[in-house]
Amino acid sequence: MAISNISGPLLVYALAFGTAAVACGVSVLRARKVEDPETRRGLTWLFATTGGWAAFQVGTLVAPTPDLMYLSYLLSLTVGLATVGGWLYFCSAYTDRMFHRKSAYRRGALAAYLSIVAVKATNPIHQLYFTTEVVDAPFTHLAVSHGTLHWIVSGLSYALVAVGFFMLLEMFLEVDYDTRGLGGVAALTGLPVVFDVVGAATPILLDINYEPIGVAVFAIGVLYLFEERFLAIQLTDGVDDAVVYLDTDGHIRDFNGSALEIFPELSDHREDPISTALPGISAVLGDEEPILECDSEDGTRYYLVSDTAFSLGQADIGQLVVFTDVTETERQRRDLDRQNEQLEGFAAAIRHELLNTLQIVAGQVSIASRSLDDGDVSAARESLRSASSAGDRMENIVEDLSALARHGQTVERTQWVDLDAAVSTAWNRVEAEDLSLSVDGEGEIEADAGRLAALLRNAFTFAAHNDADEVTVSLREDGFAVTDDGDPPGDATAEEFMEYGGAVPDSEAGMTLPNLKTIARVHGWNSTIDTDYTDGVRIVISDASVSQAAPQAA
Repeated sequence: MAISNISGPLLVYALAFGTAAVACGVSVLRARKVEDPETRRGLTWLFATTGGWAAFQVGTLVAPTPDLMYLSYLLSLTVGLATVGGWLYFCSAYTDRMFHRKSAYRRGALAAYLSIVAVKATNPIHQLYFTTEVVDAPFTHLAVSHGTLHWIVSGLSYALVAVGFFMLLEMFLEVDYDTRGLGGVAALTGLPVVFDVVGAATPILLDINYEPIGVAVFAIGVLYLFEERFLAIQLTDGVDDAVVYLDTDGHIRDFNGSALEIFPELSDHREDPISTALPGISAVLGDEEPILECDSEDGTRYYLVSDTAFSLGQADIGQLVVFTDVTETERQRRDLDRQNEQLEGFAAAIRHELLNTLQIVAGQVSIASRSLDDGDVSAARESLRSASSAGDRMENIVEDLSALARHGQTVERTQWVDLDAAVSTAWNRVEAEDLSLSVDGEGEIEADAGRLAALLRNAFTFAAHNDADEVTVSLREDGFAVTDDGDPPGDATAEEFMEYGGAVPDSEAGMTLPNLKTIARVHGWNSTIDTDYTDGVRIVISDASVSQAAPQAA
């Protein structure tokens, strides 16, 4: 018996499954370009078998004879069952599970598949799986009545497919991306199950398997609509670092939550060039040491910026920029650089002071020798005393440098230190009888108490050698200043005051400000000389955390 009528409803069904077959066939070509070999294999398997399933569904609908309809339906069941294996293989590979790699699972799955196919292939003999008849409503088609074996196999298949959905859902919930689009695509993939139930229970829909349409939607969604995020999620799964995805033109296409925490402005610059949204990153990417410095509530943090091309097959489709937090390592590296620089400064200072002292000692001994030759014992004694004093001074300098070496280590713990208390501690250790002290402002500074006192002591010692009569410590919003009324800087630069080996204003004071700078640096503070101040010398310490006391009521 030939069947030739093509009604409107039949055409709708045939077009739906035909479109699904074409969509899956096109997606196979794109799936073969996915770089991960296991994910590529799973997708190719899934889309190829689903495309065949949909094509045989079309044959079941439009075949010219009942026998060809029956054969098409039997082949659709056989190929359709293979999609379960493809789906599970893909889900396991994409989510980096191990199920698809275990030979025991694969052998068991193959044995189960061949057993079920054998039952389906012999159905014309025993008709335990399904029975068929040709009906005319709503159009002439092959009506199928499913047996118990069919429902058992269908239940097992749906359970296995649900396992795959669980793998994807778990991954989508764990990754630090907005996966709502992909979650929606996955949900649409399972929607045809509802159509299956409606078709089996009511006459509203044809009792036929609608799953190929859902898989076709999944194929188009993950490989065409959301391909960047679909592939980026797999590539960065398990990566806790911040990730920004760029297209081939350098425009921001996507980013994860970690990136948004570091760069909140990303939310306002999606689709904008990264050079516009985050100009500092573009500059860092070209550096030999691409370290990005960012301010945060926890202080300055450092990120290693790395980028990699993101491709589908041979075509680059974008670029992933990854920000790895290397704050601790970078701080240690910078601290080591600072300590190396400090050691070089120490060496220069000691060499300078040793030479000066040796010259003084040699000169005084030579004077003492000449005085003795002339019979002037008093002058010889005075020269030898000067030589001895120079030696004592050298010993004091070495002790100071040893103390500074201890203070020069990185500050690991800080506390809020009352400024008045720190000033008093430092002042009591300074020999400056002709120098008066005043403090302007009340409050606390976050610092190491011992190092802060040592810093202030060096500042006071400098003032004493700078012919000052008065020194003032002033609290500022981001630090403090130590001002004396001694000799102004004149033509000397701020750098000259702060360099080891210098002699500003004299050789005895030449190490006080370099020492001060070293102690400031270990706190993360900046120290300089205010060259605009001409009534003496003003030392400014900035970038410190300050808690100023509220002014007292009158």
